[in-house]
Amino acid sequence: MKKNAVIAFLTGLMACSLTLTGCSASDPAAGTAQEAAPAAAETADSGAAEEEGEAGGEEQEEAGAEAEEEAVTDQEAADAVTALIDAIYVQERTDETDEQCAQAKAAWDALTDAQKELVEDYDYFGRDTGDASKDDPRNQDDIGENEILVVSFGTSFNDSRVGDIKGIEDAIQAANPDWAVRRAFTAQIIINHVQARDGELIDNMDQALERAVENGVKNLVIQPTHLMHGAEYDELAEAVESYRDQFETVKIAEPLLGEVGADASVVNDDKETVAKAVTAAAVEEAGYESLDAAKQDGVAFVFMGHGTSHTAKVSYSQMQSQMADLGYENVFIGTVEGEPEETACEAVIDAVAQAGYKKVVLRPLMVVAGDHANNDMAGEEEDSWVSMFQASGSFDSVDTQISGLGSIDGIQKLYVEHTAEAMKQ
Repeated sequence: MKKNAVIAFLTGLMACSLTLTGCSASDPAAGTAQEAAPAAAETADSGAAEEEGEAGGEEQEEAGAEAEEEAVTDQEAADAVTALIDAIYVQERTDETDEQCAQAKAAWDALTDAQKELVEDYDYFGRDTGDASKDDPRNQDDIGENEILVVSFGTSFNDSRVGDIKGIEDAIQAANPDWAVRRAFTAQIIINHVQARDGELIDNMDQALERAVENGVKNLVIQPTHLMHGAEYDELAEAVESYRDQFETVKIAEPLLGEVGADASVVNDDKETVAKAVTAAAVEEAGYESLDAAKQDGVAFVFMGHGTSHTAKVSYSQMQSQMADLGYENVFIGTVEGEPEETACEAVIDAVAQAGYKKVVLRPLMVVAGDHANNDMAGEEEDSWVSMFQASGSFDSVDTQISGLGSIDGIQKLYVEHTAEAMKQ
């Protein structure tokens, strides 16, 4: 350990000091007795001074060692919290998850402010993402016979969870007062994070479906808030299938963008609705009366999605086609993952620059404005989108809008429509 290495170093240093002192105290070349007496007195005075100096030096060394020990202890305490965070940063829930979440939070709370700064993932507990008490986990029992289960990937950013996910859930509940709306997240990592940090308990898919069974639900409608028929949607459908025989009816509604379509040129009413809604919201937030007014001012809007290797990645290309069909020449679609290739950050920077726009507004094409929006898009790191656009030197200004799709009225209405269509099946 670092502590042992420090002690060993100091011990060696002290031993060397004592040896050198012993050598200087003897003088085999002494002359007469008269010469020896003052020499001895001088040596004694010198030895006393050296001993006093050694004592002072030892005190300084001990103080340094104590400071080093304290620093090591602070880091060890921080590392212990990091290990506890790592233990719950997993996608599988176990019988130990609740206890592990409680342990991680208790360990964090026990740290001093200085120790918290040493935690590798300080933001896990230390970042302020808003007031979690404004959220509703919708994990209540007494559901009744009819349930709409709104399934989201989830976000640990409290303000976005309230404004985007809860916003969608509230809109669906308002449109269906005779049905009970409940929530499930598919990301256990996020569920654990919210539970550990805020004490808010959100059901995963299995927990939500078990709750529905135990409450005697007969008719179940699943409304995904996912953007497309991608991997998350497929996993959701698979999870529901294993419970299907425990309900009289089970229906799964469309994700936000509806059917995928065969190629990049295929668009539909859902994609048009989303394109118009997100563009209108971005233009208004940027302070322009219209998209054309922004264009005349040299402004391009870049909507950043997640991206995927799933075959549904063509949905992003279709959204770019949809923008073109609407005549939105200064709107560009990108993705964090750079799949499809033309949506990679470098490709989008090149496309915007070649089109001659000198001002850029970045905004997420995601249901929530969570980690990707705050960090991958608007973060201070050199590989964030805002940093890369700025570093290109092609633009006079690069601004960001941290707003999820879920908070837009037109998007909420589209989810309500999808739920209604599923009920009619």
